[in-house]
Amino acid sequence: MQIEQISHLSSPKRLIFLAILALCCILFFMTINLKGNIHYILVDRSWILLTMILVAFCAAASTLLFQTVTNNRILTPALMGIEPLFILIQTVVVFFIDSQGIPFIGTIGKFICESTLLILFSLFLYRGLFTRLKQNLYLVLMIGIILGTLFRSFSNLLQRLMTPSEFAIIQSRIFATFTQAEPALIIASVVIAIAAGIILWRMRFRFDVLALGRDNAINLGISYRRSVTTILMLVSILVAISTALVGPFTFLGLLIANLAYSISGSSQHRYLLPTAFLLGVIFLVGGQMVLQHLLNMSGTLPIVVEFIGGLLFIFLLLKKVTM
Repeated sequence: MQIEQISHLSSPKRLIFLAILALCCILFFMTINLKGNIHYILVDRSWILLTMILVAFCAAASTLLFQTVTNNRILTPALMGIEPLFILIQTVVVFFIDSQGIPFIGTIGKFICESTLLILFSLFLYRGLFTRLKQNLYLVLMIGIILGTLFRSFSNLLQRLMTPSEFAIIQSRIFATFTQAEPALIIASVVIAIAAGIILWRMRFRFDVLALGRDNAINLGISYRRSVTTILMLVSILVAISTALVGPFTFLGLLIANLAYSISGSSQHRYLLPTAFLLGVIFLVGGQMVLQHLLNMSGTLPIVVEFIGGLLFIFLLLKKVTM
């Protein structure tokens, strides 16, 4: 199907087209170069695939809803200090404790601790400051960006004081990867994401009203403070579990969200959310398949996505794109 034909499709038909394309990417990813111990390969690819689908959902939902609340297509939750905090946590653990982490809490305990710290930070930033600053969301955003810069600077300072071996360990942890997550963590993250997704989908019509702005939403009967607080908390949870599971993915959400605005053919969130999610699946699964199995460049997908997303971010800044 040509691009000109796609542009004339209705929003439901565009979703069907993207769903078929995503399923094709999944099918090819699972079956390409399938030889040797087939059972082991299929199981390994299944966990990688589930991780990529989870990350695609978290990035799509969190970024779209964050932009809806802030009425700005440039801002993303990743710019608010959550990912710099994750890098700081990893750096502090290696520098002050041990390169292997805290042995007695295990992998699941480490995941829970990291996710809890990220969510608590979000609670302080969004719920606490949003209430104390009389719902001045832009002041909260500014504070979040300043804290993110502080975390990043402190992390860089500690990394400069590390030994080369410790620095190498940090570098392996602060870049996103889909192959290091354990199955138990993936399953727990999927359960949390499904629960959050159900809540968000039930609120999908409320998002359309919130996108009209604070005053219009209040005039139309929306409890603005409660709705925004709920959205920001769910966004924080999605970003926290995604970051703690695979590592920072700064510009993925920005990339697929802005493409969804153009491709979905509608401003309604019942089309925007699944469109962004399917685009995330296509980018991650299709990109991983091409790089790993066709170009033999394993592990480079996050770098490619971040590079393209960074270029888009600069372009949006230059164009001064707003909602």
